Amino acid sequence: MAIQQSKHKSSKTDFGFINEFISKGQYKEALTALDTLTQTHPNDANLYFIGGNCYGAAGNFDQALLCYEEAIKIKPDFAEAHNNLGFYLKEKGGGDKAIPHYKRAIKIKPDFADAHNNLGICFYELGKLDEALSSFKTAIKIKPDFADAHSNTGNVLKALGQVDESISSYKRAIKIKPDFSGAVNNLAAILNELGRIDESSALYSNTGRKNEDFEQGLLLLGEKNFTEAIRYFEISRFANWQEKVLECHYKNREFNKFKEKLSDTLNNKRHNSLFLAALSAHYAQNFKIKDPYNFCPAPLNFVYHEQIPELMINNQQLVKELINDINTAEILKRQYQYLFNGSPVEQSAGHIFRRPEKSFNKLSDALIKSIKKYFLRHQNEDNEFIRSFPKNISFDSAWYVKMNSGGHLSSHIHENGWISGAVYLAIPKDSGLDGQEGAIELSSDGDGYPRLHDEFEKKVILPNVGEVIFFPSSVFHQTIPFNSDEERICIAFDVQPELR
Repeated sequence: MAIQQSKHKSSKTDFGFINEFISKGQYKEALTALDTLTQTHPNDANLYFIGGNCYGAAGNFDQALLCYEEAIKIKPDFAEAHNNLGFYLKEKGGGDKAIPHYKRAIKIKPDFADAHNNLGICFYELGKLDEALSSFKTAIKIKPDFADAHSNTGNVLKALGQVDESISSYKRAIKIKPDFSGAVNNLAAILNELGRIDESSALYSNTGRKNEDFEQGLLLLGEKNFTEAIRYFEISRFANWQEKVLECHYKNREFNKFKEKLSDTLNNKRHNSLFLAALSAHYAQNFKIKDPYNFCPAPLNFVYHEQIPELMINNQQLVKELINDINTAEILKRQYQYLFNGSPVEQSAGHIFRRPEKSFNKLSDALIKSIKKYFLRHQNEDNEFIRSFPKNISFDSAWYVKMNSGGHLSSHIHENGWISGAVYLAIPKDSGLDGQEGAIELSSDGDGYPRLHDEFEKKVILPNVGEVIFFPSSVFHQTIPFNSDEERICIAFDVQPELR
């Protein structure tokens, strides 16, 4: 998604020195100069438009919105101002409020490719895939080399299950813009989901996004050559290398070095690392000390288990609709990375909450209500998980998981989410002699971390149909194997972290 920059070098006022401030990122100085000019030229809409761009670039979205609104009051047919107003409304979580402004921009200026693309993004995120696809195709017709629109088309086609067409769209985007990291990531993800791992790896290599030292560190970490892995991570200083160094020390039982470097990392690291939260929580329970990382101490206290009212009414009609859509819609399947010993598991690819089937949209709305209620219950907790809780709930991903007899997913976390969880649509009636077969197990223990004892806290929950279980994404979770011949079906999801 993109905002429109001013193309006016000058009008009845001279913008030269203001443009110079903006080019240097000196937005405060630019705004001061603009304020002076608005005193003498109060009816110049472009001054307010540029002011909106400056406020937006500085992260002050509320002031940006006010500026664009003022520009539109002065000049109602200011297409670029309508487009940018829509952009920042969406950034604040108002995608539905943004749509009228994008439509207005397009009505004023039908060949406005950016506005068509921005409108498509809103439709896509609202699950209106046909409208989204139409908008992206229009943007491409106007501007054939519009890489963003090609990549966005790929997202829609993937959600619609049109895999080959989706791959072609991503490839066109990358051909136009070889360093387009979003398209590279999207294409790599879909190739991974299809099990085409070599193609995915080659893609990163060919686009120059692979750090050889970091990759070597990952390889050595996987081979449990921790000392050499540390050396390569420290040379690379790439991505989350500090966290990987901590992981190596910890798995190598170098606890004193781990403790020392953890303290240094916490003093310099952002305070919303799910991976670091999981590692630190394990360390705290291992040594029976207070967790030094105040992301989410005592994470099992933040596990939520409750019925979804919308799934229980009308004889569980929505549950039936969801199962029917899972079984009949053309949904791309993927290989699940946490399968245990070839466990019989089927998982969907793509983002099913962005598909056109109404059942998925109804479930998404119901989950948002539950998550908002969950936050209100915990809003006074003094930790980063609650302090940085997303103000606008949206789902980073959602997928169904079907298991048959012997189904088992190994313990893992979702370090790119904020909240992870699952809604249960079918549960085997036979839960075994211990009553736990098919249950979900949640714990701070996982990923082969060394244990000094077996007293790690855990929760085992056997859900019923129509219930949801969710928890901080830093919590390890796994499915306990079951032997019943019945299916176990759930829809799993990750809530997107707050954008920063």
